[in-house]
Amino acid sequence: MRLAKRIAESGVASRREAERLIEAGRVAVDGKIATTPVFFVEDQSEISVDGKILAPKSEKIIIWKFHKPRGVISTKSDPQKRKTVFDFFPKTERRLIYVGRLDYNSEGLLLFTNNGDIARKLELPSAGLKRIYRAKVFGRLTDEKIRELEKGATVDGIRYRPAIIKRDNLAVGKANSWITATLFEGKNREIRKMMESVGCVVNRLIRISYGQFNLDDLPPGGISQVSEGEIKKLLRKLAGESTKPKLSKL
Repeated sequence: MRLAKRIAESGVASRREAERLIEAGRVAVDGKIATTPVFFVEDQSEISVDGKILAPKSEKIIIWKFHKPRGVISTKSDPQKRKTVFDFFPKTERRLIYVGRLDYNSEGLLLFTNNGDIARKLELPSAGLKRIYRAKVFGRLTDEKIRELEKGATVDGIRYRPAIIKRDNLAVGKANSWITATLFEGKNREIRKMMESVGCVVNRLIRISYGQFNLDDLPPGGISQVSEGEIKKLLRKLAGESTKPKLSKL
């Protein structure tokens, strides 16, 4: 396995961040500094980042649901000292990886796992996992604009897949309305950019589900561990992507 991938699976950093750490001389393998990201390691290799040895590769898959509050940043640390999603977890869980980040002003369901392969698969468009959002939209969101977005949109040269959009307020012409939007891809700021393309602004955005996982009544800042049965159900869903990871009892 490539060294950067092994670091990413540990949850210490993303693949790109891991490559930068290696290039900066901050990663050692079996006591020797790695000098290039094009470096392969074995399962038994001892890897350290900034002198801290990575935990052995975990075989037990754990998934957490987290209700990200608004005004919290999806990152491990922030130079501006803003509250991060990891501040809600015990320090012993800092190796977790979040799935499908939410931006600073968005809220709702954010998944965490200790398995980098599962995190990657959950984010792949080929997995076909729906992301459902509730959004408060300012602007005249007409039926014509909704039909346009449901065909897909291109914004700043980026093509967005067709979405399913349902407006709660049936009265066309009102300046504010709540919508339920279903996406199948999850690109950066996708709903906000799609709405801006038709002259509307998202004032509030809440993710209420991701694949089979729902926010339900989890309060802001709340954390809930996914059951073994739900994880097995997910693995069956992803089984067609590649070899199913081994699952130990939680």
